[in-house]
Amino acid sequence: MEGADRERTEAGFKVRTPVDEARRILQETVARDGDADTDVPCGTETVDVDRADGRVLAAPIAAARDVPHYRRAAMDGYAVRAADTFGASDRSPEVLQLAEPAADTDGHATADSIAPGTAARVHTGSALPEGADAVVMIERVTERESVGELEVEDAVAEGENVAPIGEDIEAEQHLYDAGHRLRPSDLGLLRSAGYGRVAVAQQPTVGVVPTGEELVAGDPDPGEVIETNGLTVSRLAQRWGARATYRDVVTDDPESLRVAIQRDLTKDVVVTTGGSSVGERDLLPEVIDDLGEVLVHGVGLKPGHPVCLGIVEETPVLALPGYPVACIVNAVQFLRPVLRWLEGTEPDPHPTTRARLERKIPSEPGTRTFARVQLTARDADESSHDEPRYEAVPTRASGSGVLSSVALADGWVIVDDDREGIPAGETVAVETWEINP
Repeated sequence: MEGADRERTEAGFKVRTPVDEARRILQETVARDGDADTDVPCGTETVDVDRADGRVLAAPIAAARDVPHYRRAAMDGYAVRAADTFGASDRSPEVLQLAEPAADTDGHATADSIAPGTAARVHTGSALPEGADAVVMIERVTERESVGELEVEDAVAEGENVAPIGEDIEAEQHLYDAGHRLRPSDLGLLRSAGYGRVAVAQQPTVGVVPTGEELVAGDPDPGEVIETNGLTVSRLAQRWGARATYRDVVTDDPESLRVAIQRDLTKDVVVTTGGSSVGERDLLPEVIDDLGEVLVHGVGLKPGHPVCLGIVEETPVLALPGYPVACIVNAVQFLRPVLRWLEGTEPDPHPTTRARLERKIPSEPGTRTFARVQLTARDADESSHDEPRYEAVPTRASGSGVLSSVALADGWVIVDDDREGIPAGETVAVETWEINP
């Protein structure tokens, strides 16, 4: 073993950077100049509204037109002049003449205009004829088609059963701020408000490089391991809104690792899995430092402290640990925020469920611990309005190589850096980490 390698492996992680400090350092790296007008680090593009679900707006949006942009009937019935219905009742209906309908082009013919003393058939959403200012519901009239008359049995006020121009949205009304992540309902509103295309942050691009000479894609022989970390991380990145490229396994060789990282420097972020600790075959920290700069190596995080965060040619490089659980924890804590910062947004808090902790969770002071748990519903007589409805059962207190402890868990409980564990019986927040953007 060379002298530098021996020094690294014997030293271990004497100092571990707190999670929040590591994220701050990483955020400063990502917060480089973006587009001149938008400050979106990963750039912007314009897309069709129907393809914008889950995308982040790059600029504020105001309505381009009124919605509705015409006076429309809010009920099926007859458009009238409200004054012509004054005094109408069941016993003493007002008789109006039926206006001649215009040409029927959509199956819902109605008159273009009505004169005093006349009425025109309208359907919900129909444009109100010129001269009309109210709609009588169809249930409150009797049509005498044979003589072209209508008996109105209900007096209506001006504007009754009519949706005025701009009732939903007024032209130039502010709709969304830059950084808003679009939902399906937002797409409908944007289209109604006059938008066929919108400016959004480009989807961050991620190169995911699994490393390790023991990794294989097919059936493993003794001493070989099925590659899962790269697959998991690449799919998580896609779920978090990125475009991920899942690379083939790269062996533990400095030159091969160097070439693999350099190949993906065209991406917004490079992620490697495995080889990030201080062992003889943990070469990535040195490769990253040789190509660029190691910002953080070793974080106060359990499981997953042997993470290495660096930058190469202005591209963040995240070297995640090889143990599956440690890899996932670090992807959630560092990759997900990076993707949000690249879009010009901040990561949203994860959804949580209140639960009563069934067994104690141990933790070391100065280390943020992520304990995997399963949720079970408590009996009705064991819970109350103030008590949580669920019980959180730790799936495994340790074992960062046991992938099933995450895959079969409902979430995890976070023990903050300043606590020495959480006692049984305490109410905790179970964080659901495997979420969409």
